[in-house]
Amino acid sequence: MNDRTIRVLEFEKIKEMLIKKAESNLGKELASKVNPSTDMEAIATWQKETHEATSIILQRGNPPLGGIKDIKYYMKRAEIGSYLYPGQLLEVSDTLRVTRRLKSFMKDVKEEQYRYPMIQGFINSLYTFKNIEDRIETCIISEDEISDNASTTLKHIRREITNKNASVKTKLNSMISSTQHQKYLQDAIVTIRQDRYVIPVKQEYRGNIPGLIHDQSSSGATLFVEPMAIVELNNELKELKLKEQIEIERILRELTELVAEKSKEIISNQKILEKLDFIFAKGKLAVEMNAVEPKMNRDGYIRIKNGRHPLLDKKTVVPTNIWLGDEFKTLVVTGPNTGGKTVTLKTVGLFTLMAQTGLHVPADHGTKLAVFEQVFADIGDEQSIEQSLSTFSGHMTNIVQILDSIKENALVLLDELGAGTDPTEGAALAIAILEHLYSLGIRTIATTHYTELKQFALTKDGVQNASVEFNIETLSPTYKLLIGVPGKSNAFEISKKLGLSEYIVEKSRKLISGEGIAFEEILETMERDRKAAEEERDDAIRLKLIIQKQKQEYESKHEKLAIQKEKILREAKEEARKLLRGAKDEADRIIKELRTLSQEQEEKLKNKKIEEARSSLRSKLGEVADTLSINPVVTNSNPPKKLKSGDSVIILTLNQKATVISKPASNGDVLVQAGIMKINVNINNLRLDQDEKKEHKNTGVGRLVKSKAQSVETSIDLRGQMLEEATMNTDKYLDDAYIANLKVVTIIHGKGTGVLREGIKQLLKTHKHVKTFRIGSFNEGGTGATIAELK
Repeated sequence: MNDRTIRVLEFEKIKEMLIKKAESNLGKELASKVNPSTDMEAIATWQKETHEATSIILQRGNPPLGGIKDIKYYMKRAEIGSYLYPGQLLEVSDTLRVTRRLKSFMKDVKEEQYRYPMIQGFINSLYTFKNIEDRIETCIISEDEISDNASTTLKHIRREITNKNASVKTKLNSMISSTQHQKYLQDAIVTIRQDRYVIPVKQEYRGNIPGLIHDQSSSGATLFVEPMAIVELNNELKELKLKEQIEIERILRELTELVAEKSKEIISNQKILEKLDFIFAKGKLAVEMNAVEPKMNRDGYIRIKNGRHPLLDKKTVVPTNIWLGDEFKTLVVTGPNTGGKTVTLKTVGLFTLMAQTGLHVPADHGTKLAVFEQVFADIGDEQSIEQSLSTFSGHMTNIVQILDSIKENALVLLDELGAGTDPTEGAALAIAILEHLYSLGIRTIATTHYTELKQFALTKDGVQNASVEFNIETLSPTYKLLIGVPGKSNAFEISKKLGLSEYIVEKSRKLISGEGIAFEEILETMERDRKAAEEERDDAIRLKLIIQKQKQEYESKHEKLAIQKEKILREAKEEARKLLRGAKDEADRIIKELRTLSQEQEEKLKNKKIEEARSSLRSKLGEVADTLSINPVVTNSNPPKKLKSGDSVIILTLNQKATVISKPASNGDVLVQAGIMKINVNINNLRLDQDEKKEHKNTGVGRLVKSKAQSVETSIDLRGQMLEEATMNTDKYLDDAYIANLKVVTIIHGKGTGVLREGIKQLLKTHKHVKTFRIGSFNEGGTGATIAELK
């Protein structure tokens, strides 16, 4: 691509925005090297990568890419046998952690690999080495500190160093606190010189405290003496520190060897992470710009829908719609200054460069852009004092260079073509240049003020007029591009609005040729008709929206009425069921009274009346049930026996599942719970739920959950247990607590040395039932207890 074009269109500012979106220096470096390509396949691949990254960010959020480091140099050191320093090993661990987190971020492989094949392919190629990552994390605390837990030898050495330090300090403290020695000392303090413990002795009492002199004050009045009583202790301490350093180097070599064994895979990871960081930087930029993937073509066809220049404030920028290359190859844009002509040129050019770099463009879906071999832009004031060039000469020099190097598949953007010289000659030159470019098949967009170019576009096939709209009433541009409509100069109207005398304006009109006036009048009529058509279109759209809104309101009301109707019917049926149950109770009462009366009457008369009452009742209940479509009373000829609490049954009269709460009474009534209701039902109206019984028989889940819920406590005490035993007990306890549906449990491990606490912490990190965990607060046991929240 032409370097001047890239500079004029401000593509470097887009690259700066892209660089800021990258997380690592590696990704930023890759972003700084991007440039537009002319390879259609490469562009299509880049656009697909950006599309996948944008989709992932919108649906899942930003991926965990923080922590990527450039570790190629460390891998070379590891391969040749040199050991890595703690800070370098931490950077290796950070990079391995990014790899693991990224794979976890995209863990739904079966679902996502078809939606994001490119990015998923990169992520599937990553290697994870959690063992190396964990080993480095265990051994190294910071860039300058190795953990005591790195090895048992190191822990033992450091314990001895601590004890030896305490012995030295105890010995020296006894000396400086002694009244015998205090008069010889400059200060009653213990300090360190040349990594050995010393005390400050006055110069004149040098011989009173035998020992080795390691330093003196700047004035010479104080000598820093290592008393002979602690020389041997200091020597032993020095020896221990040397052993500590040797053990640290051994640990670093061990860690470096682990890294060296996987150096090729780790370097491969870094290359993939660098690429992913760059791809997701493109995705983040697209999300920030609210950009879309343009449809690319080789046919030179451009169709931008509501394009917004990416360097302008997105809250105030006016979207533009522009197309080129299908029905016409040349577009002549006219209109007033500051009307948006130059912004239109830059938008088309910048969109083309961005698309050919694999970036999405801030426009609406359906935007189409072409892949051009060359993009040229002559925009801005090209005058140069050093080269003695006027504005016209500067523009013409650049146009000459364009015409000398142009190829068939090119996009040319010309701002104020032919300006800066005699209008007649400038217009003639502009028309000739546009005709030449058109004859070469070049896609061209040119801005101008010349009326001759408007007339040229009206009469020349393959050339189209366009204009930026201007509001005469407010004397301000609207920044809307109107293709197919040549721009009117508006000079006379603007002058009148600004207060220029009517006499001068009319005289100016007479000085213009009749054809010029007629052409301007035609443009004015076209502009008036266009606005009227737009107003009618807007009215039609507004009426359509009103009708659609009214239709939606009607459909919403209709739906609400249907729901309300269904609710009323449901409530009516429920009320009817209540009446039916009341009628049944009343019938039972009547039958009971009849039975009482029957004892005082003859057996035959008694049976007759009872049968008549039952027949009448069945008839009435049948009519009500048929009317309400409710199931008639059903009884079980073989009622369940030996019902007990917890049995699952079916209420035959309601066809409803229920659970037995208590054993049957002497009259056969049983208290059961159906949903949230507790009701008394006779066993003749019940049937055992065989499915539920079978399920519980086969699985025993109900008994297990009930047993666990009754036996599992909300805490477990591990104090006094070894780590392995405590880990097994805690694992089993978490399983039981989860089955019992406990949400929060307390694990009591005590304070002690912290070994038990750290072991339990590592278990909770990976346990499948644990959601989160924390150290107990003051009233929960402090550091002696861990509170775990279960899933």
